[in-house]
Amino acid sequence: MTMMTRREIVFFDVETCSSEGRWWLLEFGAILVCPRRLVEVGSYDTLIRPPPGPGGDADGDLSSSSAAVNRRFTADHVEAAPAFRDVADKIYDILHGRVWAGHNIRRFDCPRIREAFADIGRPAPEPAGVIDSLNVLATDFGRRAGDLKMATLAAYFGIGKQKHRSLDDARMNLEVLKHCATVLLLESSMPPHVLAAQQSAPSSAAHHDDAVVTRRRAAAVAAHQAATATMMTTTPPASKHVVVHHGSTSQQTKLPFAPAATAGGKRDSLGKLVVRTPGANNNKQQQRQAPPAAALTAASSRRAAVTTATPFHMILRHSRTILR
Repeated sequence: MTMMTRREIVFFDVETCSSEGRWWLLEFGAILVCPRRLVEVGSYDTLIRPPPGPGGDADGDLSSSSAAVNRRFTADHVEAAPAFRDVADKIYDILHGRVWAGHNIRRFDCPRIREAFADIGRPAPEPAGVIDSLNVLATDFGRRAGDLKMATLAAYFGIGKQKHRSLDDARMNLEVLKHCATVLLLESSMPPHVLAAQQSAPSSAAHHDDAVVTRRRAAAVAAHQAATATMMTTTPPASKHVVVHHGSTSQQTKLPFAPAATAGGKRDSLGKLVVRTPGANNNKQQQRQAPPAAALTAASSRRAAVTTATPFHMILRHSRTILR
């Protein structure tokens, strides 16, 4: 048989007392929350009288129970409360087929609900899913608020003091999640260097350190540091070399890139562009590599012409030098 999933999320909390090596329900409180708007659309809470024996005498008197129970509940209130068997149908209807949400409910509240239904011989309600805010906040929000207890988180966000009553704690749980989700959403939109600056800056909170490293912050800071290291590697600083001019030493900055060639080719002494065709360059290279015989003949004739055309006064001056 397929369980029908109901639309609302149920935030719930239980208050208990311990006796004879186990926990007994004293109070159950729950709110129904619209998952799209995160607003409360319904609520239910009730005190629960423990069965005869636990916490006191055969009538269920809690006068000898733990001091924490005595601070939160009076014996008169608990003795007048219904037994769990009387409210089991209502609790089952609220929980069964819905997504359960609460703080540390996987380890504590869910087992207490199943134990209470087992005590009266009835099947326990089954959730469509479980959202444990303690696990969610430990993974994403981190311990920037401290030990992640509900009282610590409420004080961190200025929501108020935890009352340790089921309905009040369920509502406080929803408000804490809203605040934490808002902080994480804002941090996901911040540049990495802003998160790094927030991490290194001292906290201005009175009794909490907001600069505690969380997984999301650490990942953002690591990404920023990796990007900075990549920029430093791909853009090396300009190197310097020393030039000596007549005994004085000066430093010149060596550009990290080669200067661009002059557009259009070389220029002559008058500043005009010298246009060279590819064919002319090839001919010059061929002449340098293998000078033809015609070129050698022409060079010899030029030397002969220079020799025959030497002026007479140069020859005479040379002869006088030899005679001296």
